[in-house]
Amino acid sequence: MKAMVLTRFGGPHSFELRELPDPRPGPRQVRVAVHATSVNPLDGQIRRGDYADQIELPAIIGHDVSGVVDQIGSDVTEFRIGDEVYYTPRIFGGPGSYAEYHVADADIVARKPVNLTHSEAASVSLVGVTVWEGLVERARLQVTETVLIHGGAGGVGAIAVQVAKAIGARVLATARGSDAALVERLGASAVIDFEREDYVDAVDRLTEGKGVDVVLDTIGRDTLSRAPRILREDGRVVTLVDTATPQNLIDAWGRNATYHFVFSRQSAGKLGALTRLLEQGLVVPQVGLEFSLDDVARAHARYEEGRLKGKIVLRVKS
Repeated sequence: MKAMVLTRFGGPHSFELRELPDPRPGPRQVRVAVHATSVNPLDGQIRRGDYADQIELPAIIGHDVSGVVDQIGSDVTEFRIGDEVYYTPRIFGGPGSYAEYHVADADIVARKPVNLTHSEAASVSLVGVTVWEGLVERARLQVTETVLIHGGAGGVGAIAVQVAKAIGARVLATARGSDAALVERLGASAVIDFEREDYVDAVDRLTEGKGVDVVLDTIGRDTLSRAPRILREDGRVVTLVDTATPQNLIDAWGRNATYHFVFSRQSAGKLGALTRLLEQGLVVPQVGLEFSLDDVARAHARYEEGRLKGKIVLRVKS
């Protein structure tokens, strides 16, 4: 099979096209012909060397798969050859998805939503499961509660806004002013232009001083230390960003705040819940740009430029 292999840690041109043996599934595994994958922040972090202790080079990275089952293990009964599926490969658990074929344990694989293309499905598996774990399983966001989502126009934020809206929460989001209309269409009741207004002041104004129940952090920086200033009593903070920068959380005492640091665990059950929202049209994938797999360097370079709306997808099969 053809694969884009990470041969060294560094910039976008650290990948090399290689011909590798086709993988074979074990008894409880399926082999999937990959039709599409995508570029995630985690992919950029791995490529740069942020997780050098976790990755042995050369390596195939990539954390989204949408494709078709073309081989099944002897003990797999829930899938058949020809099934369209989507999932996220186990993080730091073996080869990723920047390749023509991927082998996965059957218990992390789900059937692709029938109304999505492979590009759309590949744009949502990792971010969707991450959002589900963050908002539903950790924060336990409820109907009538208010959530602030940082980065509402980004790959994660755009899905988070829609999931929170589907739950029935009031959604506030930060974004550039030029992206406000998009984020409002996704379900935000108010969009805070972070380039023109401090979000702490904006949340105070929008909630009449009451604050929000949940903060979802997709951007890092000083959001953890500032979150208590906009939280209600017993509020929850969910961060998807790993950071080595110390932050002062003493203000969290005054709110009795709970912090959740989410490293997403893959499962077919979480994808099944996400699939129901996708098939009902309550969550719509946001594909920003598409590149071919052998153009992965340009895709990563474009990702690093920032100011993206939605996800960057890599097409593996036409």
